[in-house]
Amino acid sequence: MAKKVALLQGNEACAHGALYAGCNFFGGYPITPSTEVAEVLSNELPKFGGKFIQMEDEIGAMASIIGASLTGAKALTASSGPGISLKQELIGYACIAEVPCVIISVMRGGPSTGMPTGPGQSDVMQAKWGTHGDHATIALAPASVQEIFTETVRAFNLAEKYRMPVQVVYDEIVGHMRERIEFPEPGDLEIINRAKPTVGPDKYKPYDTSFGDVPPLAAYGTGYRYHVTGLNKAQDGFPTTKAEYVDAEERRQIRKVEGEVARVDIEKYEEYLTDDATILLFAYGSTSRSARYAVNELRKEGIKVGLFRPITLWPFPEKRIAALGKQVKAIIVPELNLGQMNLEVERVVKGACPVISIGRVDGEPINPGQIIAQVKEVK
Repeated sequence: MAKKVALLQGNEACAHGALYAGCNFFGGYPITPSTEVAEVLSNELPKFGGKFIQMEDEIGAMASIIGASLTGAKALTASSGPGISLKQELIGYACIAEVPCVIISVMRGGPSTGMPTGPGQSDVMQAKWGTHGDHATIALAPASVQEIFTETVRAFNLAEKYRMPVQVVYDEIVGHMRERIEFPEPGDLEIINRAKPTVGPDKYKPYDTSFGDVPPLAAYGTGYRYHVTGLNKAQDGFPTTKAEYVDAEERRQIRKVEGEVARVDIEKYEEYLTDDATILLFAYGSTSRSARYAVNELRKEGIKVGLFRPITLWPFPEKRIAALGKQVKAIIVPELNLGQMNLEVERVVKGACPVISIGRVDGEPINPGQIIAQVKEVK
């Protein structure tokens, strides 16, 4: 049977990916350039009993998806830089309370209200460090309309599997471009649901580590009663200040994402012509599309350039970047900011090769010509 295809905007594909993953609750607030995600879901969710709510502000929107998730819903919100800033306190709450949810961040220029209709990639560090405290982060960066669909599905899977908020960060160009998308049939993509308790309500503890680094999560309204707090807590969910409990709890929450086994599961990236590359381009989102074009053009001239495209931004794929840094004579990082991921590449390369930033913050995309010119300066 022929696959269903459509010409969709990236934000529309995001909404349909969420529905495919089983999203049944959206709480949000309109903000350019993410509003189409909410618009589609406001039409689609009520068709099968899902819930859509436009909250009074971005803070309320984040609060609503935490509450919905604790009742067992697969919950989503979508926003952009200023809205994500407002959500940060509650993103931290979802981190420490280990509440599965998905946050879409469609990046624009900034800071503050910046350039609402222009593209940017200046929120990639916000995705990692926007809220305070030591915590793990999962953030995905799709680069096409089709990939927005599949990475939104994966975001829900990771949120449910690791019991935590997961962000999908893509820039306005990818969010508003239109491309052909092929809809997967039910069952084509894996769908993961959170682990449920295997003990009765009388024995259940919401943070019982005897089950592993990701404890099962009971849904409110199913007979289980337990305490949820933003404070450091013991296995029963109630606050504690005992040093050994606090230390073990924070380390576990980071380990469940950044441990070796988890990294293999979470990290995802694409390499293009890196095997013999002497110069590496590190690019993500819409900028990776210009970078791929530049690689093809430079290869025609005999210049051995390759592309590394992180699809998982956080946790950062540091082992592979460190290895490539020892192979090439330079890494060039084009991005729509003034060097945020460039600093991360420098951190893991540890001086093995020069790391060169191409930054742009004027609301225009980085074009292949800029990248080609920089490569020719290096070679």
